[in-house]
Amino acid sequence: MDNIHVAKLLDETADLMEIAAEDGFRIRSYRNAAKTIEGYPESVMTIVADPQRKVTNIAGIGKGIAHILGEIAERGSFDRRDEMLEKYPPTALEMLKIQGLGPKSIAVLIEAFRVSTIDDLERLCREQKLRDLPRMGAKLEEKILKSIAIYRRSAGRFLIDFATDTAEELRVLFEGLAGVESVSAAGSLRRGKETIGDVDILVAGPNAVVALDHFAKWSKVEELLAKGENKASARVGVEGIQVDVRALPTENFGAAMQYFTGSKEHNVALRTRAVKMGYTLNEYSLSRESDGKVIASATESQIYEALGLVWIAPELRENTGEIEAAEKGVLPKLLELEQMRGDLHMHTRESDGRGTLEEMAAAAKAMGYEYIVITDHSKALAMANGLDEKRVLDFAKMVRGIGENELGLKVFSGIECDILKDGRMDLDDEALGALDFVVASVHSHMNLDGSAMTERLLAALENPYIHTMGHPTGRVLLHRDAYAYEFEKVAARAAERGVFMEINASPERLDLHAALIRSAKARGCKFTISTDAHHPRQFVNMCYGVKMARRGWLEKTDVVNTLGLREFEATIREARALRLSAV
Repeated sequence: MDNIHVAKLLDETADLMEIAAEDGFRIRSYRNAAKTIEGYPESVMTIVADPQRKVTNIAGIGKGIAHILGEIAERGSFDRRDEMLEKYPPTALEMLKIQGLGPKSIAVLIEAFRVSTIDDLERLCREQKLRDLPRMGAKLEEKILKSIAIYRRSAGRFLIDFATDTAEELRVLFEGLAGVESVSAAGSLRRGKETIGDVDILVAGPNAVVALDHFAKWSKVEELLAKGENKASARVGVEGIQVDVRALPTENFGAAMQYFTGSKEHNVALRTRAVKMGYTLNEYSLSRESDGKVIASATESQIYEALGLVWIAPELRENTGEIEAAEKGVLPKLLELEQMRGDLHMHTRESDGRGTLEEMAAAAKAMGYEYIVITDHSKALAMANGLDEKRVLDFAKMVRGIGENELGLKVFSGIECDILKDGRMDLDDEALGALDFVVASVHSHMNLDGSAMTERLLAALENPYIHTMGHPTGRVLLHRDAYAYEFEKVAARAAERGVFMEINASPERLDLHAALIRSAKARGCKFTISTDAHHPRQFVNMCYGVKMARRGWLEKTDVVNTLGLREFEATIREARALRLSAV
């Protein structure tokens, strides 16, 4: 069991204890231990299993938590969690996934109505019974009903980083097998979709079927759904994601990759094109319809070329103009991860991050970056220890005293400044002007109607000190929909003002998505791609932001932080100077 799963067990138990109104100190100890374990660089289960080591040597892990970790290592759970699950139904944890409900609210609902399922909760909201309880009302009922709808739409979906990790584990498992020549993920994961329903793995080689036996015996398989001559399916891990593994000959690998990558709409359009040219296209080959002669099957490039097209990158395969562009030879030269030169949105321990400035800089240097911007939260996010004007000015002064050689890369002073309800910035102009780079973001009042939110964002864009609009739709995948506003109007104004639009690479956000990226680009916007990292390990998430950019047809010249250090520095200074000159 990895650290994330261990932390989840502790966090969920703390949630159940909070529903039960148990001792706050004990609850906090569980939550603090969960945070420590999730961020620890080594598997705590490995340490627990080693008689020569003590897990209590990890700061924040005491004897009580160490005993619990021993129970988890032995049987995958622990006594306190089991007691809580006997007291409350497992569905209580499911209800915690509904936005608007916390442990205390759920405790009230259980006591008042004996609610035990999301269906019960939905019925109570529709019958307008929540509004009769203390501190609940009609707005909460409406919010819960909307959140239930989001939850049901997302059921059975997984974040891209989780699916990627699963696919990578299988790649490592299969690649060393005799008779296996190629292993690759296909499906929506290969296309870079924001959330993944299941993981498709293709294995090719003279004895590729050996992978199916290894998969069926894999320790993470919870339920083997099917196993045949060429395919095996299973539910994997405690999360139960479905994985389909297909074994095929090397000579069919290209056709299978094209077919199983999708999308369905892209494949239908491609097959229609093939038929018009006298061919048939399926997972085995592109063949001549008249006599069945195989025209191409070994590589995707051969298939696209035989259909009169240049190869189309998987991220573009959504039947949104890519086939027509490939026919004309005008596909974009898509952005590559290696072209990123810096990360412009991250948090340190100065607010709610879990790394120091020095630790974040070291991790960024290891990524090969030339520069970073430290953008801790502003004061409106009190729970995140946001910076007020004095702390901002002190921070800017401190950062400017750091030489480029001192940390191995350039560190710019910045802030993620809240956009207040009326469109004003959370910090005064003096503080913002003292910083090198300002990310303007919405973190509150997300339920404004579309017109009010549009005016709020347009007002924020008038501030001459901001550089980029952070996570521009506010969505949190599998949890919260984007807030409503006239995106095209805001994007057009951002382009006029020289304010960039952020593509937030956090797997929980991936905001903006492809359609909005293309819309913003069409209106003249430039973009930043940043991880919003709260821990040094999270810099690796940049790959998901680049995936989104590629899905949005972006090239290197569309993204500001592909610029080298000196050009980037000049660009952000000139952008601010132009806005100030227009005031």
